[in-house]
Amino acid sequence: MIHYNIKMASRRSIVLIILLMLLNSCSRDRHTTGWDYFPDMFYSIAYETYSPNPNFADGMTMREPVPGTVPRGYIPFEYTIELESRIEAGKELRNPLLPTADALARGKEEYTIFCSGCHGVLGDGKGFLFTSGLYPLQPKSLTDSVARNLKEGEIFHTITLGRGFMGAHGAQVAPDDRWKIILYIRQMQEETLQTAGAGREE
Repeated sequence: MIHYNIKMASRRSIVLIILLMLLNSCSRDRHTTGWDYFPDMFYSIAYETYSPNPNFADGMTMREPVPGTVPRGYIPFEYTIELESRIEAGKELRNPLLPTADALARGKEEYTIFCSGCHGVLGDGKGFLFTSGLYPLQPKSLTDSVARNLKEGEIFHTITLGRGFMGAHGAQVAPDDRWKIILYIRQMQEETLQTAGAGREE
């Protein structure tokens, strides 16, 4: 009986060892199956973006875009910072978006992030940077008569390239979001007018 138990234990040990070997043989690093479809694509032989590259004279892998080409989905902004160019943008650019609830909600979100610190939550130029004393010059109001008379293309130009003490935000805010910010600014202007009108009636 003892001999039988020893024999069974030996068989179980052998089976266990074989199972462990099979399991280990199916894994390259214990986290994969050990085989891949299209290994030439899975283990790319391409050069990494910032790695040295002996195939080019400058030794760089990252190449400059072909002259005259633009990234997909990117629309070049061909206006300059000069006043004449800003006026031209006001004549030529039109907001392609409608003031839907979603567009206004996104515009408010982007305005809160990028604009309210200077121009204020109400667009009156009394943002935290000014009221806290961190910035000595009061930013322009976005709800007064001057701002209301600005064309949307002019506002888009200002957001994109900046104006006066305001820095350019073209690299931070996507074109569609700039137009949505403008929609939200127009909404604030309307609300300010309505509030002022209600105040006069009272």
